[in-house]
Amino acid sequence: MPKAGRRRTRGNPDPETEREAKKRSLAEEEASPSAMFAVIERGDAPQSEAKPDRVYDVVQSLTEESSGSPIPLLHEPYIPNELASHPGAHHAFQLAEAKYNAENDHRYALFTMARGPPHSCLFNERRLLPIRESAKDAVLLASGSVVRLSSSLGRMPLNKCCGLWFQWDEEKKTGIVLTSAYLVRKQDPSMMDQWTGKYHRDARVIVHLLDGTTARGSLLYLQEHYEIALYKVTMHKPVELPTFNDTVHSGQDVFRLGRDDESLDLKITHGRVEYKIPVRHERCHYLYFSPDESRHRLDHGGPIVDLEGKVVGLVNNHINETFVPSCILHKCLDFWRIFKCMPRLHLGMTFTSIKLLDPICIERMKRKHNIESGLIVQQVSKGSYAEKLGIRKGDVIEGFNGKYISTTIEVCALYIY
Repeated sequence: MPKAGRRRTRGNPDPETEREAKKRSLAEEEASPSAMFAVIERGDAPQSEAKPDRVYDVVQSLTEESSGSPIPLLHEPYIPNELASHPGAHHAFQLAEAKYNAENDHRYALFTMARGPPHSCLFNERRLLPIRESAKDAVLLASGSVVRLSSSLGRMPLNKCCGLWFQWDEEKKTGIVLTSAYLVRKQDPSMMDQWTGKYHRDARVIVHLLDGTTARGSLLYLQEHYEIALYKVTMHKPVELPTFNDTVHSGQDVFRLGRDDESLDLKITHGRVEYKIPVRHERCHYLYFSPDESRHRLDHGGPIVDLEGKVVGLVNNHINETFVPSCILHKCLDFWRIFKCMPRLHLGMTFTSIKLLDPICIERMKRKHNIESGLIVQQVSKGSYAEKLGIRKGDVIEGFNGKYISTTIEVCALYIY
């Protein structure tokens, strides 16, 4: 008995067979814009609700693409054996081959085919396989906030740097870029005297936006001790703002991000937060980035991100591979928002963290003196309040204002040291 809704004709009034009619009917159904596509999620992917708008967009896109005549596929020309001796075969082959090569070059010029070098560390390095997926998502999440900046004095280029958006004003259509003060530094200070940097605050600064356009940056504030600067940019498109994470620890997997000077392509360098104590000529709020490779040397001002895509620091010196941790940036930016300044308190001392010493030294202190955490005083400034209190070199400070501390970063976060 025939199924409901389907009419079967007797005899053969039409030369078209039933099988051919069925094929035509199926083809018409496939070409119909009313076709719906289910969003299929793999079992190992996070569960999310399928959005109808997404399905309709797919259907509409496919319908629009199929409405015009399709672009013919490329077929590499060849001479069949039976035509090899034909006098015009080789000439026709040369014309067809030239056309094929031209069309093939055009296809390879498409942005979807541009996958050439340089490759990042997340492309094919086997040692990063355990964290590759989370790391890829992390750097892509943070990448939208990373921009390139350049400075000049008149017609003379000064420095190039990276930065990241940290504030957007929808009403005024202005964004604020956080970057390294290296952008306008007069010259690199010597390794042994990094406190003598000179800065061109009146330098012309250009922000290279991700859509290929540029905008002028106006200096809002420059903090020489923490080596950070803020620039205001007027633009019509909103910006992507990063998420900051105040927590970072030695040995942690992190990525340093930057932008290529010419193409603005993302630069990704994997490394770890290093177990290292700042030496006497370095600032005590430094943390150190230990990279797997040292080929990217233009990432001043770029962010250090964790495996969640959150910013844990800002690169301020690519020579020593140092960065300012986010807990310090957080305090400085809060002060700037409220008071339009970033104060630096002088305690008149330098320290070494017991936590970062050799475990043999830590065990010896614990065994003989019952001391296993705190800061060892390395230097006391003459005439400082610390000197008046009787604090001397070699003393151990276990806490400030009743709070136990174990690193100089914790002191900086408490007092903006």
